[in-house]
Amino acid sequence: MTGPADRGGTGRLRPGPLARIGHDPDALEAFYTEHVTAVTRFVARRVADPHTVADLTAEVFLAVIDSAHSYRPSRGTQVAWLYGIARNVIAGERRRAATELRAASRAAGRRLLDDDDIARLEERIDAESPGRAACLALAGLPPDERAVLELVAVDGLPVTDAAGALGIRPGTARVRLHRARRAAQQAMSRGAVPEFPPAQMERLI
Repeated sequence: MTGPADRGGTGRLRPGPLARIGHDPDALEAFYTEHVTAVTRFVARRVADPHTVADLTAEVFLAVIDSAHSYRPSRGTQVAWLYGIARNVIAGERRRAATELRAASRAAGRRLLDDDDIARLEERIDAESPGRAACLALAGLPPDERAVLELVAVDGLPVTDAAGALGIRPGTARVRLHRARRAAQQAMSRGAVPEFPPAQMERLI
């Protein structure tokens, strides 16, 4: 497991120890335990089916094993890095789901959930319904601008971490965020989108 010596003053794992999760089961277990709730919530803000939430959360951590060596603390927090991976996993799922045969095949191979698992996931999905509504409300924005605004207003990342999650410069993220906020505010003033929950509204403006 990782210990205090593995962490810098910001609480982030240095690249070397994080890279160990590809071959160290204890390191992977510790990383999973620390971040699985955040990843599940991120997915549940975009997906309403408990089986799909479970599958995609598992896929995120499988992708992490292959990508762990690429994490750099200077580009953002672990959570921001995970959100970037999760965005790619969800986008891949949506592309797969567009093909009926692939979607059916994937559903047949998904892991089974017991009643308690489903109940916990449904509770989490319920709790994240305002986030899903906010993501839907932003769907009409240009994709690049929407991505930054979602991560900041819906997922609560600082703009620098949102930039890291998207693999862009912080200055670029700030420009896109400004444009997206302006477009979202104009849409809300026209009644074209519902108002956001208070916490997200504060980050939106």
